Amino acid sequence: MAKLSEKYEAMLVFSLKKDEEQVKALVEKFSDLIKANGTLENVDEWGKRKLAYEINYEGEGYYVLYNFESKPDFPAEFERIVSITDGVLRWCTVLRK
Repeated sequence: MAKLSEKYEAMLVFSLKKDEEQVKALVEKFSDLIKANGTLENVDEWGKRKLAYEINYEGEGYYVLYNFESKPDFPAEFERIVSITDGVLRWCTVLRK
């Protein structure tokens, strides 16, 4: 029997080339996307942190951790949208147990 929903965790690193308002808009955009397709449990903004290595000549990024519950097909669509959004340096979505 297929599961109706699963719990996920998504870490996104936003570019700091954008100003603070644009970063906050991106955080809100992905929060709204998750709310529209599932249940947003928690948004943990880690803030500005040094990257382990430069990405696109940037040494720092703005980290945000999303915990959510959704149907199993949503994370693939979420990552597709994240991958084409300007201002996102890296992302990772994993299944929580």
